[in-house]
Amino acid sequence: MSEDRTRATARPASHGPRTHGSAGPQDPRADPATRPTMRPAAEPAVPEGPTVPTPTGWEDPQPRDKLAHSRTGVLWTGLILSALVLLLLLVFILQNDAPIQINFFAASGTLPTGVALLLAAIAGLLLVAIPGGLRILQLRRAARRGRRL
Repeated sequence: MSEDRTRATARPASHGPRTHGSAGPQDPRADPATRPTMRPAAEPAVPEGPTVPTPTGWEDPQPRDKLAHSRTGVLWTGLILSALVLLLLLVFILQNDAPIQINFFAASGTLPTGVALLLAAIAGLLLVAIPGGLRILQLRRAARRGRRL
């Protein structure tokens, strides 16, 4: 039996002489999944991805297939939607042409139902738009004064 001074136990003779690259007896408790040095060499190496983002070159901040919104595009969309709403209003007015009596204080008159409802809607819109517009002007004036200080 040959004696190895680096080992605490003697090597059995059944293993034969030590060959190049042998690592000694395997530990039955060792797990190749947790110890990379025990993995067989036949497994292909799996490259790991970068741990930090690396630039791959100059890229467009916006992809070419997605178009950016422009003010003109938004304007055209608004115009098309407005035309559709006006078309619906026209159909509403033409379908509701029965005359009704309208009284407002001392004034009275006869209007088609659709026209009367349209005028009422416009009056309601003005009741909201005029105070809102005045408030916007007030805020703009205050912002200009704040810049001057």
